[in-house]
Amino acid sequence: MNSNTSANTSAKASTNSINTWLQGRFPNQDLSSFFTIKMNGLIWSWLALMALGWVMVMSASTSIAETYTGNAAYFSIRHSVYILMGIATAFFISRIPLAWWQKTDWLWLLIGGLGLVAVLIPGIGHEVNGSARWLNLGIMKVQPSEIVKLTVVLYISGYLIRRQAEVQNQWSGFIKPLAILGVIVVLLLLEPDFGSVVVLMGAVLVLLFLGGVKAGQFFILVVATLLLGYLVVTAEEYRLARLTTYWQPFHPDNVYGSGYQLAQALIAFGRGELWGTGLGESVQKLFYLPEAHTDFVFAIWAEETGLVGGLFALGLLTVFLSQCMAIGWKAQKQGNLYGGFICFGIATLFGLQVVINLGVNTGLLPTKGLTLPFFSYGGSSLIICCVMVALVYRVSLEISEDFTAKVSGKTTKKKVTAQKKPVKKQIDKPVVAHPDEYVTGFDTYVNELNGGHDDK
Repeated sequence: MNSNTSANTSAKASTNSINTWLQGRFPNQDLSSFFTIKMNGLIWSWLALMALGWVMVMSASTSIAETYTGNAAYFSIRHSVYILMGIATAFFISRIPLAWWQKTDWLWLLIGGLGLVAVLIPGIGHEVNGSARWLNLGIMKVQPSEIVKLTVVLYISGYLIRRQAEVQNQWSGFIKPLAILGVIVVLLLLEPDFGSVVVLMGAVLVLLFLGGVKAGQFFILVVATLLLGYLVVTAEEYRLARLTTYWQPFHPDNVYGSGYQLAQALIAFGRGELWGTGLGESVQKLFYLPEAHTDFVFAIWAEETGLVGGLFALGLLTVFLSQCMAIGWKAQKQGNLYGGFICFGIATLFGLQVVINLGVNTGLLPTKGLTLPFFSYGGSSLIICCVMVALVYRVSLEISEDFTAKVSGKTTKKKVTAQKKPVKKQIDKPVVAHPDEYVTGFDTYVNELNGGHDDK
């Protein structure tokens, strides 16, 4: 009992000393809530997904890890380190106000673009299976395409607010972001990384729709996207082979060729049946299914836990995505349009990647190398996913009643003392528009369904 009391006392003293040190370094800042985490549905579902993902990677990677490294827990240990890094990164990202991201979104877009250029430079980019998608930093490999998907969402979200009138009324406001997007798409296709192009284009389409672009412009963009996808797929023989063989993966001409991965994944689903073969008892992970701990980790999970385990994982993903959408909806209703756009853009990135990965695993879509968020092994992918969660969490903080009351109090205080001291520019909160001042594409759609159009 005494030892426990002493440990608690020392822990509290340590925390107090840290707070005192930080307050001394930043005397003009309120750091009382810096370490406070408000646990909500988003955080709980996120932590549950990462815990389940760690179990998936641990089970799916034992055979390949023991064969190539002599340590069956090699990938499991590394994945746990990535999880800790992701949580730490998410914590610090969640402390940064949205206003700062809104002011610097162009810089992050530039950094993401430079990363896409760097992977194409011989000696800098790291090539795996014929694709130069990684930068080797020694301790881990970074995939710039994961970064650029987020930076594009941040930039387009800010652009839709800065250029609201131009976006909704002029062709130039519609074309400018597409020109930037076109450059990024070309760089992604040079790697090549067609999967990231699909996910990125989907997120941009959703944001432009929410931004209120004209229906004709949106229709043209959708048609152009589909046409571009067709041209890209048919331009390379290996992509065309994936498209034509996924219909019959067990055909003698395909089962040991372009349809091999899908055939083995479907065998894994079949062996799982209702309750699965048991955790750790997968046969397909014994070098039958390549990259079992990355792109096809869900197939191994379904083999070991069956339909019940698969539905449980899908349920967690559904809860998580619904939390992202709910926070975005609430932010939009409160006039925090930047936060709302970020939430919807990030939810679209997550949602499309989940749909494509699961479609590939189950044979509903042609084979494509996209990881399953939080479940597949991969350091840069997991950390970027955690950063996106942190941004959505930051939105939830800035639309909370406590934050709104705090900002309102600061504003009132500044107005009272305005004659004595110059008013400093407010940086605690991004540009907030009254909901009636910005009509999004969704608002227009709802108004049309209600039989009338609001001309504001």
